[in-house]
Amino acid sequence: MISRRNCLKVISSGFFAGKLSSFTWPQFRGPGALGIVPDNPGLPISWDSTENIVWKTDVPGKGWSSPVVWNERIYLTSNIGPTGKGEPPAGFYEGGEFQPITEKTHHWMAYGINFISGQIEWETELHRGIPKTPRHRKNSYASETPVTDGDHIYVHFGDLATYCLDMTGKVAWSVPWKPVETRWGYGTASSPALHENQLYITNDNEGQSYTVAIDKQTGKEIWKVDRDEPTTWSTPFVWTHADRTEIITAGRKKIRSYDPNGRLLWELSGMSSLSIPTPFASDGLLYVTSGYHGSQERPIYAIRPGASGDITLKSGETSNEYISWSVPQGGPYHPSPVVYEGLHYTLLDRGFLTCHDARTGKQIYGKQRIALGSGNFTSSPWAYKGHIFCLSEAGDCYVIEAGPNFKVVEKNSLGEMCMATPAIADSSLLIRTYSNLYRLSNRL
Repeated sequence: MISRRNCLKVISSGFFAGKLSSFTWPQFRGPGALGIVPDNPGLPISWDSTENIVWKTDVPGKGWSSPVVWNERIYLTSNIGPTGKGEPPAGFYEGGEFQPITEKTHHWMAYGINFISGQIEWETELHRGIPKTPRHRKNSYASETPVTDGDHIYVHFGDLATYCLDMTGKVAWSVPWKPVETRWGYGTASSPALHENQLYITNDNEGQSYTVAIDKQTGKEIWKVDRDEPTTWSTPFVWTHADRTEIITAGRKKIRSYDPNGRLLWELSGMSSLSIPTPFASDGLLYVTSGYHGSQERPIYAIRPGASGDITLKSGETSNEYISWSVPQGGPYHPSPVVYEGLHYTLLDRGFLTCHDARTGKQIYGKQRIALGSGNFTSSPWAYKGHIFCLSEAGDCYVIEAGPNFKVVEKNSLGEMCMATPAIADSSLLIRTYSNLYRLSNRL
């Protein structure tokens, strides 16, 4: 175990401090990977570095993984490397912007943080050593978000290992992964997905890409399928509907669906030249997108259940038997979209929001600039209490009124770099910045 700083600061009082009701935010983008929760009076609409802050906790090291929550504890990963390096510059990098492998020791960490107080209750050093692969200047060695079922936490580092921890931070098993070459040396970021007894991991790289299912109890491989894909960073999604359960992967070449035994069910060509956003399903439709700004294809697809074989659209088509609707050039580069109250919102990295009817794909409004000078957006949007929340890399969160009319109603600033997608638990919003974890909630 290595020493750490825990500069906990309780900034304001008057918050609910009694026993919490049961709640979970178990994976990237929460239940169903939807990025939405039921309304709660405590969920904040406005905040700044002092207003509506319950606590602020220093997180040692660097990581862009999101927090996950189970009852009264938050789980988070980080990588502690050489000191003295500031935040990476925000904005777009036009290729080649990777950091060479350092010769200094790094520490791959997992933390259990008390939800009420913000105190770090336990820390587990999972690995200590010199990294074997480079990283994009804006990436980290802890960008994959853990997943939990309430009995264990599954922590994944794509070019290092997957670890199963109990809820007190003790390692139950681990599976090592060989380091792989990623496009332009950008590193890994795809998070694991969990369903019943299987943990699903996709590793698309410049060598041999694959999706693998491992037994969550033992870490043993159940099945593994090779993929004809170059590097991607999209997290797999488990889509359970009335007909069956599907494991959905968004690649650079194709979207693919596998059954829980690894058998290919269907595939769809026509993706962007880089694939990052995570698929999700809402009200019976599956939504998959990718939108690298340098690509001619930047699609959004809404897909019906029951597909089989190749469901690729023919030239000039925007729908077919299984594709309910599509937008050829509307997808985001980094953020995953959100469907809220029947509308599909797409946050584009350069600070625009679009809105479509989630069932039909009808455009409600086209590209609306969120704010002049807003900078870039990497974090995925979320929604509650009639609003859409868009968090910029500069740490400014723009609150947009949900519905057919675009209107920014708040700008909330923390003044710290933000790229991790926040978590929502009960009455609170959890935002991870470059250095800190914040718990935000309304005064009661």
